[in-house]
Amino acid sequence: MSDGRLSVFKTYKLYVGGKFPRSESGRVYEVTNSKGAWLANAPQSSRKDARDAVVAARKAFGGWSGATAYNRGQILYRIAEMLEGRRDQFVREVAEAEGLSKSKAAAVVDAAVDRWVWYAGWTDKIAQIVGGANPVAGPYLNLSTPEPTGVVTVLAPQESSFLGLVSVLAPVIAAGNTAVVVASERSPLPALSLGEVLATSDLPGGVVNILSGRTAEIATPLASHQDVNGIDLTGADADLAKELEIAAADNLKRVARPQAVDKDADADTDWSADPGTRRLTAFLETKTVWHPTGALGAAGSSY
Repeated sequence: MSDGRLSVFKTYKLYVGGKFPRSESGRVYEVTNSKGAWLANAPQSSRKDARDAVVAARKAFGGWSGATAYNRGQILYRIAEMLEGRRDQFVREVAEAEGLSKSKAAAVVDAAVDRWVWYAGWTDKIAQIVGGANPVAGPYLNLSTPEPTGVVTVLAPQESSFLGLVSVLAPVIAAGNTAVVVASERSPLPALSLGEVLATSDLPGGVVNILSGRTAEIATPLASHQDVNGIDLTGADADLAKELEIAAADNLKRVARPQAVDKDADADTDWSADPGTRRLTAFLETKTVWHPTGALGAAGSSY
């Protein structure tokens, strides 16, 4: 610089349990832009980092799933507010990471903000869509309500990394799950910066945990982890997705395959399209309660 001042380069860190640790392995890898120019060193997460993220997500699950849907919606809206306030930073990072012009990067960031608002509005409405009273041929009432699956591993899309990331993460936590996110291997920087937004958005620590590094290295232990209840394979290629799905069968995880949630593969998915409710329901379980009617029902008996 002409005034002799040295630039302050950003140190990117993981986001685990509401804190910003470096990888316990001490490893980093170079992240470059679309032209091969160096952008930053990103933490290369290890298996232990993955296990630590699961522990944090499990610890946070009870409080997050037990919060009212309205409260979760407020927090998701707060995330949108904070992201909007850091819009310029994310426009720059997305432009560099995805090789976009400033105007196109701005459109991506604006769409990501809107996506948080979209899911914030659904938190207290999805139960009305997928739950309700069921007709039963007998003197009973049958009520079904959705409940979150638990700890969900989310493999962020490798392409369209930022809007795609928000599109797969937001519905998971909107439904009351907690998440361990494996950021895009090629373009992890916007995802790691998102951790800074989450940390200042009233989101309890551990609800979202963000790891960067080699997708296969991180995802493999997460797929077989006995305390992970679901996995979204969006960011895995066909071969890795098959391996992870087999590993996930060890404890009967709920698996969201790319074709089961979006019609096309990651590279062909139009993340700017209306997301609908498919991803909201991908990691919900249905609990059904039976209640007798008539005299017993009036007396309050149930089973």
